[in-house]
Amino acid sequence: MQKIFNKLIDSYIDNKVGIAADFLSESLASHLKENLITLYSNQQMSSAKTGNDSAIRQNKLVRGDKIYWLDRTHNNTYENDFFDLMDSFVSYLNMTCYTGITGYEFHYTLYEKGSFYKKHFDQFRNNESRQYSMIMYLNSDWEEGDGGELRVYHSDNEQNIPPVNGKSVFFKSSELEHEVLLTNKSRMSITGWLKVN
Repeated sequence: MQKIFNKLIDSYIDNKVGIAADFLSESLASHLKENLITLYSNQQMSSAKTGNDSAIRQNKLVRGDKIYWLDRTHNNTYENDFFDLMDSFVSYLNMTCYTGITGYEFHYTLYEKGSFYKKHFDQFRNNESRQYSMIMYLNSDWEEGDGGELRVYHSDNEQNIPPVNGKSVFFKSSELEHEVLLTNKSRMSITGWLKVN
């Protein structure tokens, strides 16, 4: 995995957005997607909100995804395999880049057809614990025209990233505004943040 970790880190250093194909193996991505679809079918996913603490709110005009938090206490084999992968990545990131990451949080994300997430930063105004944002895509059959691209706003240009299966995207939570463009079919991912205390 070091080669994939290095690709993610090196592309982040080059462009402020790290991208690595096959960060999730095809098998793990498939099993996580099955978990997500089961949760969605059983109506266990919740409409996502914005803000935190007393400022938390739901606004479908800003954000239309549904989420379900991953947790080792679920004792799900594939979620735990994902956490093992993240433990390896965080350890490697701290060792090579001295980032001081002490934890993380991740959720399954599903955008139904016609949903989106308007331009935003990932770091809260009143809490700087989120240091890096990560997205791992679970869309094995994504095609151009399906929508749901991640649009990242750099100082001098915009970057559109297609949500292709297994791909990981990595960037500083406080630095880059971004949005999820309108989806023309269901779009699935695992989304989360590497954090410091």
